[in-house]
Amino acid sequence: MLVMGILNITPDSFADGGQFNSFDSAVKHAREMIAEEVDIIDIGGESTRPGADRVSEDEEISRVIPVITELAKDGIRMSIDTMRASTARAAIQAGAQIINDVSGGLADPEMLTTAAQLKVPFIAMHWRGQSKDMNSMANYDDVVKDVISELQARISAALDAGITKDNLIIDPGIGFAKTANHNWEIINHIHEFVALGYPVLIGASRKRFLGAPTLEERESASVALTSRLSTSGIWAVRVHSVKPHKDVLRA
Repeated sequence: MLVMGILNITPDSFADGGQFNSFDSAVKHAREMIAEEVDIIDIGGESTRPGADRVSEDEEISRVIPVITELAKDGIRMSIDTMRASTARAAIQAGAQIINDVSGGLADPEMLTTAAQLKVPFIAMHWRGQSKDMNSMANYDDVVKDVISELQARISAALDAGITKDNLIIDPGIGFAKTANHNWEIINHIHEFVALGYPVLIGASRKRFLGAPTLEERESASVALTSRLSTSGIWAVRVHSVKPHKDVLRA
């Protein structure tokens, strides 16, 4: 199982308080993750926390491209966390190798064809709407069946756009338009997502559903969840701190 380290180049990240919202601090933190043997660094310039406003395309690109260009010198595998095809294209040209779209291609009609043209892995997350409104969309008859059905629609759309099966990764979208109970239902049935036949990414790090009141305690809960998922057959976990997750996987 791989460890994907989060690099939020934003002033309003829910989990790291925007402490890497500059070129120097972002590059420094990325190189710390590299020293801790991170497998992939996921770089984003737009917050997707509940209630967040979107930033402009120019602002997003200006945040991420200089950092990607610099880190490409280190030879580290990078993904671009974006809902915009233009940002995805610029990031891949700068040295990123994976597109991680939390909207699964729904936010930008050009995204799926762009990913197909670039011939890079594409992570399609389950998504029902923008961060500003997603909490009102957490309505399911059966959250596991409904999320699988909606992910299968994104899989079909991606394949129809020309993304190859080998380049497609899925993410059930923990915390996106889902209550705490919904998140746990998905985790308890993660084998059903793995059974779809695509690599599965889980991004649960430091999220409120873990139940701990502080970020430090949520970090411990995140590591415990990684330990639990280590035998589930998923492809990777997306986390804020690399070393404790790598350590628990080694153990």
